[in-house]
Amino acid sequence: MDTLAQRVSVLRASLQSSQGNTEGMVAILGSFDQRLSELEATIHPIQVRAHATQMAHENIDKAIKVADDILAQVVIVREAEATILRGPHVDLESYLKAVGHLKDAVGFFSSRENFTSKERFLNDVNVLLSKSSLMVEEEFKWLMTTYSKPIEGDLILGSPPKLQWASDGNAEADGRNSAHSEHPSKDLETAICRTPALIPSRILPLLHTIAQKLVQDGNQQSCYKIYRDARRSALELSLRKLGVEKLIKDDVERMQSDALEAKIGKWTKYLQITVKLLAGERKICYEVFEGISFNKDQCFTELAGTGVAVAKTLLSFGDAVAKSKRSPEKLFVLLDMYEVMHEVRSEVEVIFQDSFCSEMREAALGLMKLLAQTAHEMFVNFEELVEKDTSKTNVHDGTVHPLTIRVINHVKFLFDYQSTLNLLFQEFETGSDTESQLAVVLTKIMQALQNNLDGKSNQYKDPALMSIFLANNIHYMVSSVRRSEAKHILGDDWIQIHRRIVQQHAKQYKMVAWGKAVQTLSIQVASSSGTSASSDLSSSGVSRAMIKERFKSFNMQFEELRAKQSLWTIPDQELRETLRLSIAEVLLPAYMSFVKRFGNLVENEKKPRKYLKYQPDELDQLLGEFFEGQQSVEQKK
Repeated sequence: MDTLAQRVSVLRASLQSSQGNTEGMVAILGSFDQRLSELEATIHPIQVRAHATQMAHENIDKAIKVADDILAQVVIVREAEATILRGPHVDLESYLKAVGHLKDAVGFFSSRENFTSKERFLNDVNVLLSKSSLMVEEEFKWLMTTYSKPIEGDLILGSPPKLQWASDGNAEADGRNSAHSEHPSKDLETAICRTPALIPSRILPLLHTIAQKLVQDGNQQSCYKIYRDARRSALELSLRKLGVEKLIKDDVERMQSDALEAKIGKWTKYLQITVKLLAGERKICYEVFEGISFNKDQCFTELAGTGVAVAKTLLSFGDAVAKSKRSPEKLFVLLDMYEVMHEVRSEVEVIFQDSFCSEMREAALGLMKLLAQTAHEMFVNFEELVEKDTSKTNVHDGTVHPLTIRVINHVKFLFDYQSTLNLLFQEFETGSDTESQLAVVLTKIMQALQNNLDGKSNQYKDPALMSIFLANNIHYMVSSVRRSEAKHILGDDWIQIHRRIVQQHAKQYKMVAWGKAVQTLSIQVASSSGTSASSDLSSSGVSRAMIKERFKSFNMQFEELRAKQSLWTIPDQELRETLRLSIAEVLLPAYMSFVKRFGNLVENEKKPRKYLKYQPDELDQLLGEFFEGQQSVEQKK
């Protein structure tokens, strides 16, 4: 217990000592806190003055920056003002940048509430912007007016280098495009080809840039009107020079063929010019306003009104021709018209692709189909016209009939249109290739001609002249085919077959015309070798009187044949010489043999030339006068 009491006493003494220490530390810390408070009270005024100084410096920096920004904007505005006052024609790119700087300046000063001169400054900038907008519009108008000139139709149909405007040089002389030439042209992919350069390519990017600017500034209507009026005026002046007439079916019916061909020649030219002008107008309209929120279709439709009216007139004339009375000669003008319509078809579909122009597109395509249908029917039906030809032209000398010449010329002309005919056959697909279709039709035409000639040959009472007539005409057909593209279509077999037909007619002529004369010179004498004709006359039954009669008969027949056949005509030299040679090959040997055998029987007569009238070489010379025709005979007289 004592021990425990002692420990308690020690513990109490320790606690009392620890409490004393604690109170001492608290007293010390309390004195420190008082000192810190006093120090803080001393430092606080200094901190307030330092913060105020810092804030003043920051405000000064901000004020300086604002002043610098304002000054910079003022400088930019003054520089932009100088650029704008010089006008956009000097340097369009710099001009438009200057306008952009002015708009930026408006935004800048509009947000500066404490800028005391803001309203006056903004007013000056807005006035300058309004002025710049008018100047841009004037520049657009100047460019459109300067480069919207009428173009000659002949230039459109000429070579591409001739399609440049003469006004290019005028602009340079004026000095206003010195900076424009620095702007690169823009290559645009379009569906239209071979169109005239209505506006120089280097000017189109400038017009595009200005149009874009005008539309962005809300001046779409003025831009629309300037472009439409300028291009419409140029187009009207270009088309006015064509002098297109409006003709109806009755007018076409009354025209002579030469006059109609001349009209269609002009029609072809006018259609090409009109289509190319409209194609060019659509092309530049879409280039100028590409990527711009602008009603390009309506703009083109309004400016192209005159061109569309001319196109309607041209299409109505084409329709009248296609529906007029048919004739073989008209086939070629229809093919010309169809070829041109097919040539411009792709351009027409592009030009009139919009709903505004759907009627014109349908009318153009409808005319092309009508021309194709009419031409195809006339081509195919030509065979029937040839076979049923009943022309009353009499060919008294057996020469080539006018029908043969007309048909062969018709066929030759067709080969000038072979590519067009191939297009026609493609329009009316039959399952076979176009060349074989052409061969079939041409073969039928040639056969129809041959059939008609067979009928016409029956007018000749002289079978020999009938054969000459047929030989002449078939030979003309064969030689014409051989010298033309038709040989590749009709083929060598056709040529060989018809050459044999010519030979058959020549053989028939020789037999009919000369058979009797040759027979007159043929006498069968059964004499032994070495005996003379005179010594054997009594035993053979051939009398001197018979020989004299045979000579007289031959002379008379030859004179008759010469008198008639010298008036007959074989116009082809090759056939004429061939036929003369074939006569000589039969006649001269027979005559020389007859003279050799029996000539001495008449040589001692008082008038031997009465019987032995011709020497063989004289006969040969006289044969050279055959088939020359009446005109040649009269000239010799």
